[in-house]
Amino acid sequence: MGRPAMSGQTRSRSWQASLTRQTWTAFVAALAFVLVAVGMVTLPVPYVSWTPGSTTNTLGKVGNTPVIKISGTTSYPTTGELSLTTVSETRADSRLSLPEALLSYWLPHRDTMPRDIVYPPGKTADQVNSEQRVMMETSQDNSVVAALRAAGQRIVQRPAVSSVTVGSSSYNKLQPGDLIVSINGTDVTTNDQAAELIRDRRPGSTLIFEVLRDRKQKLIKVARGADDESNTDQLSGITIGNGYQYGPKISFDLGEEIGGPSAGLVFSLAIYDKITPGPLLAGRRVAGTGTISADGTVGPIGGIQQKIGAATSGGATVFLVPAANCEDLAGLKTDLQLIKVGTLQDAIGALDDLNDHHTADLPHC
Repeated sequence: MGRPAMSGQTRSRSWQASLTRQTWTAFVAALAFVLVAVGMVTLPVPYVSWTPGSTTNTLGKVGNTPVIKISGTTSYPTTGELSLTTVSETRADSRLSLPEALLSYWLPHRDTMPRDIVYPPGKTADQVNSEQRVMMETSQDNSVVAALRAAGQRIVQRPAVSSVTVGSSSYNKLQPGDLIVSINGTDVTTNDQAAELIRDRRPGSTLIFEVLRDRKQKLIKVARGADDESNTDQLSGITIGNGYQYGPKISFDLGEEIGGPSAGLVFSLAIYDKITPGPLLAGRRVAGTGTISADGTVGPIGGIQQKIGAATSGGATVFLVPAANCEDLAGLKTDLQLIKVGTLQDAIGALDDLNDHHTADLPHC
C-alpha cells in the first residue's frame, strides 16, 4: 500500500517549522557572537599600555614659573630647548581592553607590559604614585649634585637621614633629608662614623643630633634604642644614607604630576647649562632620558621607544640615550640623531662636539 501524498498545506507547515528552527538557530548563533565580541571588547586584560607621553622644556617655563629656578650662584643665558620625555601608561586605577592592548602592541612607538610588573599586586594606586614621587625627588637631588660637580662647584658629602621608623624615638623629630653635622658634639663626616657614634651609647641614653634642615641648623634630642644586632643602623629609629651640602639653592616646578627617576640626566644638563658660561645647546632642540647618580653615572630607563616617539612629536632633532638602552632600539626607524651616553660628562662632551661640528666620532646607538 503506497504512502499517502503530503498535501500542500502540510508541506507549507513543515517548511515554516523548518524555517523557524533555522531562524532561531541563526539568531542564537548571532547573539552568542555579539556577546563574545562585546566581552572581548569590554573585558579587561592583565596588561598596561605604554604610549608616547608629553615633553617639557627644562630650560623654559611652565606658565610664568621657570621649570628650574636657581639662586645663590651666577646664572647664564641659555638657547634652544632641552626636553625631558615621558611615557603615558594605563593608570593604576584603570584597565586595558583587548582591542586597546592589540593596538598598543602593533602600533609604532607603543608597547604593552604585564600589569603585575608595572603595578605589583597588593599595592594601591596611591602607594604606586607615592613611590613614583619619591623617585622623582631623589632624581632631582642627584641631578643637582651631579651638575654642580660637573661645573666645578664645591660639594660636601655628609651622612643624612634616609628614613625614620614610625613610633621610634626619632619619629616626628628627625626627618628624611636631615644632614647630620654632629652627634653628641662629635663632628661626623661618614655614614659609618655616624652609625658607630650611635652604637657606642647605652640603650636609653640621650643622643643629641646637630642637623641641617632646609639650610637651617637644629639640635634634636632622641633616645638611643635597644640593641638589635640584625638592624644596627636603626638603633635610634633611623637609617643613614648619603647627603650633600652645597651653596646654590635649586628648585623644580614641572607644573604637573610627573614621577619616576628617568629625567635625572636632563635635569643635570639643564642645571649645568644655566650655571656655566656659553650656551650648551647652541639653539638646538635636544631631548633625552636616563637616570642620574650623584657621581654623574647615567642609568637605563623603561619605555625608551615611547620617549623617542614623544621627542619626535615635540620637534627634537637630537636625543640622548643611556648606553644600556641602545640594545632596546634595534630595528627602530627614526629621524632623530641618537647619541649614546654613559655619564653626564659624556652628554656634555657630545653636545660640545655638536656645537663644534665634530660629529664623526660621536657615539651613536
